[in-house]
Amino acid sequence: MRNRTGVRHSKEQRFGVKAGVPSAQPKSSSCLMWWIKRGLLAVCLIYVSVPFMMRLFPGIIKHLVYSHRVRVPFFIELCQPAKLYLNHTVNMYLTSEQGISLGVWHTVPESQWKEAQGKNLGWYQKSLGDGCPIVIYLHGNGGTRAASNRVGVMNVLSAMGYHVLALDYRGFGDSSGEPTEVGLTTDALYLYHWVKARSGNSQVIFWGHSLGTGVATNTAVKLMEQGIVVDGVIIEGSFTNIRQEGANHPFAWYYLNFPGFEYFFLDPMAENDLFFPNDENLKRMRSPLLILHAEDDHIVPIHMAQQLYEIALTAQKSENRVKMIQFNGSLGYLHNGLYKDPHLPDIIREFVHSLAR
Repeated sequence: MRNRTGVRHSKEQRFGVKAGVPSAQPKSSSCLMWWIKRGLLAVCLIYVSVPFMMRLFPGIIKHLVYSHRVRVPFFIELCQPAKLYLNHTVNMYLTSEQGISLGVWHTVPESQWKEAQGKNLGWYQKSLGDGCPIVIYLHGNGGTRAASNRVGVMNVLSAMGYHVLALDYRGFGDSSGEPTEVGLTTDALYLYHWVKARSGNSQVIFWGHSLGTGVATNTAVKLMEQGIVVDGVIIEGSFTNIRQEGANHPFAWYYLNFPGFEYFFLDPMAENDLFFPNDENLKRMRSPLLILHAEDDHIVPIHMAQQLYEIALTAQKSENRVKMIQFNGSLGYLHNGLYKDPHLPDIIREFVHSLAR
């Protein structure tokens, strides 16, 4: 007998599900959970394996500290600084020791830019004896001498009437070899003697940034052992020593509570002969010192710079020879941006003038 309402639909048809066929929603939800669980498992495995990789292959630490394989900015011809608007800069290659070729830029004072056009390397070398202050710029880890903050410092100093020599240590940029702490110090030491042989009575100052602060103080101490006191040293974004910097680095935050943190992460630094002991060097160094640091530095906390200031002040027993300038965190300079500060030229100029007293 036909139902009065016409064709009767089954319960499965009314809800849009065929009899005997499961819904797609539970299946997709189950698949998502499967991927989430495996993703979390992979993250945990990576997290746990990293410390063991550091310990089993301590060479990894060396590459992380130097980061010399990260040759940014990309697609820049380091042999042509004019492409970065450094049109009063010459590129050259110096041999710091057998088999090591160093890429170096020499920027003359901005007031000489017209005269510098078309000049050869000999003219640039001769210009070092013109009486203008000379800054040897020692950059931090990673990248090359063409990094924007490094070019920024060069432009500031050149506008002030200073010569600037910026090198890429061995293994960095277009320089040959592999970086070591002894090697980087040897490169800076060689460049200093090369400059002094051509600079006459011009003041020669080291400016080290980040990892370069360790190179600067290492070199200043080595020169003291040779009976030479560097005219002045500027350290920007400086740490006490590489071990303490490693413990305070943003990467370390993820592992500070990991069992055996020092064994897995910090001890391999010493095994790779990585020390860069700014704190110990400043106990011995007798060059006038200027410390520059941003309060919001996210790579090297400012308490390290403050600690270095106290060490240097105690060692030299003179507030006239040791200065520290802190840049307000609200300015947003972080680790690499101090060159943007409009007051920086006056700060540097005052320090350099004090060297002649």
